[in-house]
Amino acid sequence: MSGLRLFNTKGGVTEVMPRLAEVEADVQDLVEAHMETLLGVRFLASEYVIDCIDSGRIDSLGLDENNAPVVVEYKRGTAVGVINQGLYYMAWLTAHKDAFRNLVRDRLGASAASQVLWSAPRLICVAGDFSRYDAHAIREYRRCIDLVRYRFFGNDHFGLETVASVTGHSAATKRARRHAARLSAARRQGGAMAELAGAVDEVLLGLGDGVTRVRRKQYVAYQRLRNFACVCPPQQTKLLVYLKADPKGVDLVPGFTRDVTGLGHHGTGDLEVQLRTERDLERAQDLFRASYAAA
Repeated sequence: MSGLRLFNTKGGVTEVMPRLAEVEADVQDLVEAHMETLLGVRFLASEYVIDCIDSGRIDSLGLDENNAPVVVEYKRGTAVGVINQGLYYMAWLTAHKDAFRNLVRDRLGASAASQVLWSAPRLICVAGDFSRYDAHAIREYRRCIDLVRYRFFGNDHFGLETVASVTGHSAATKRARRHAARLSAARRQGGAMAELAGAVDEVLLGLGDGVTRVRRKQYVAYQRLRNFACVCPPQQTKLLVYLKADPKGVDLVPGFTRDVTGLGHHGTGDLEVQLRTERDLERAQDLFRASYAAA
């Protein structure tokens, strides 16, 4: 399973034979209990009842690192029907924004509720497996969808693997074009930091398949299933990038890298990288790759 992330559920290792859950609820309970660690999503509600003609229950609701609403649906085995089911719930969610805002306010406070990013709601499908047609099918929808395969390994480890990830066609494409146009305009104006920001954007998007860009007012996030880099708007003499790489595993260099654990800043990540020149970008690429791998 390439790109597999193992999560130790108890702290010890007894065996590592991969297996499916006994029942679907085992997967749901584990993910909900550790949702922020596993998916980068703050847990809001389980088995959320929706008020509509056909009724229904959303398996899990959450808010991701960029304040985008997240619907999570689970299947023990092959994900028959889980994508369409999740899309049905996403449609209900975007048509009932006040209900979701009220839920966020009750769980996370008024500030979080006021910053919900409705331009990029997400569906995460967690299942034992997906058919070869599923990865193709999600490319036909204009939605942000992640297909994630799970496995239990013995009694103490749990693994997730992103099988496919898409941002949707229309909104994502328009945002990408607007972003490219802004970069082009800034470059024409001759701003050195804008040039550097454009180069960073190209490097981060080119790290691998499934990298998506999410734009917020205070930063631009680059994510796989979770954010792995956040780039703040260029300052006059430097560009700040925040990474998910562990600062304790990095030889920190004053003026280049800084441990910002516990310090307030825009975006996510505990390692701050300060870029001033193209040479700094070259120095930072191993850190970018490490953060990408960690996500």
